[in-house]
Amino acid sequence: MSELSRREFAKLIAVAGVAARFPAQRIGRTVGIQVGAVSFVDEGVDNVLDRFQRDANINALFIAAFSYGRGIAGRQVPGELLPDHGKLEYDANFHGGNYAHTHEQYYARTALKKIQAPDHPGFDVLAEVLPRAQARRMKTFAWYEDVFRHDLEGVDRLQEVTLSGKKAGTLCFHNPEVQAFWQALTEDYVRSYPIDGVMWGSERQGPFGNAIGAAHGGAGADPFEVKCFCNFCRGEAKSRGIDVPRAVEGYKKLAALVRDSRAAQRPADGYFVSYWRLLVKYPEILAWEKLWNDGQQLTYANIHRVAKSIRTEVAVGWHIWHNNSFSPFYRAEQDYAEFCKYSDFLKVVMYNNCGGPRLASYVNSVGRSIFGDLQPEEVLGLTYKTQNYQDANLEDLPRKGLSANYVERETRRAVTGISDSAVKIWPGIDIDIPTNNGEKKTEPQDVREAVRAAFAADADGVILSRKYSEMRLANLRAAGEAL
Repeated sequence: MSELSRREFAKLIAVAGVAARFPAQRIGRTVGIQVGAVSFVDEGVDNVLDRFQRDANINALFIAAFSYGRGIAGRQVPGELLPDHGKLEYDANFHGGNYAHTHEQYYARTALKKIQAPDHPGFDVLAEVLPRAQARRMKTFAWYEDVFRHDLEGVDRLQEVTLSGKKAGTLCFHNPEVQAFWQALTEDYVRSYPIDGVMWGSERQGPFGNAIGAAHGGAGADPFEVKCFCNFCRGEAKSRGIDVPRAVEGYKKLAALVRDSRAAQRPADGYFVSYWRLLVKYPEILAWEKLWNDGQQLTYANIHRVAKSIRTEVAVGWHIWHNNSFSPFYRAEQDYAEFCKYSDFLKVVMYNNCGGPRLASYVNSVGRSIFGDLQPEEVLGLTYKTQNYQDANLEDLPRKGLSANYVERETRRAVTGISDSAVKIWPGIDIDIPTNNGEKKTEPQDVREAVRAAFAADADGVILSRKYSEMRLANLRAAGEAL
């Protein structure tokens, strides 16, 4: 046997060994799940990991390491149906924060330092889970999101400022201390733990999208409270040659137009013409929108740069907000080709079950502002046309959800969007994300069809979402059955 043949033979044996441990469908594919510290505390680390591998062929953990929100951390949201595992009770004292150990030396350049989560004293989720995951050959990602509490020490220096001059609960990307915080948290995770990667999420959009309510739940947003107009943003705007007073004036006129639109006070020339006329008269509105988005994209680039400067092999990727499937305005700002410059993977949210109620909510919102000239069903039809998928009518949409065909189409779009780059596409598949009474609830067949649709469209993997602590076990097992 030649030397080359020996090497090839050894490679085949190695592959055969891996194949003996895992189903053939999993070779080269990531099957991830989002999970918070509370699940490991309630059920035991080994028990949870054993279940993940046994029931769903999980090979990657996306651990909610930092968040002040219940979307990815904590037990089931109070008032929602409890799952069939873990402690069958709500965590009424949920606080949030950093569920790993906070190494203070990394946070010298930001006022936001006291971020240690008090929820599980003495439990460092990354330190506890990592060695056990590695023993099972499961990859581990630190998963953190852009959600904060208003009562944190030092957070007032970092908060955005609304059009009306109030402090917001969100942080300003043009504030140097905010950029320093995200870089510090990234450095802390990558230097302190042998993690395989990081994933950061920011479910936010710029002031124009927020003003017109272009998101699910957007109809309840006050257009006079869009942000950010803090001194850092004003300074950045001036450096770009943007007329700040005109931008403020333009947004106030936009807010007034939205207010009148929602009150069904139709302008003489109709809604869309009036909105477009305002944008032409005040180009500063879109200039400020770009300014905001540039700050968010700078955060992506900085997190990537810091992580790669420490360990080039660490994978860096992003959670892409579900609004990407609804608002063409938001979608236009999420250019996958641009993401390729600072990404190893994209978790594009394709939650089809809760997607039905969310899309209906979006239609209701923009149908009362910029698309007020159209009937609600026409707004939905326009959305389907611009987003390139077709699903249930508006009456059935909340009850039926979106189909697996939506998952397949959105996956293909994402795969095409990254072109020939090495960036991986891992669609986010929803399992038991809470919806209102009478709206779509997840069933096992929904999960099987969504997972298969993602892989049929050449996804490199899937990430089961939002969090294990709200999933029913039958639905989790369905994901494994689809592989």
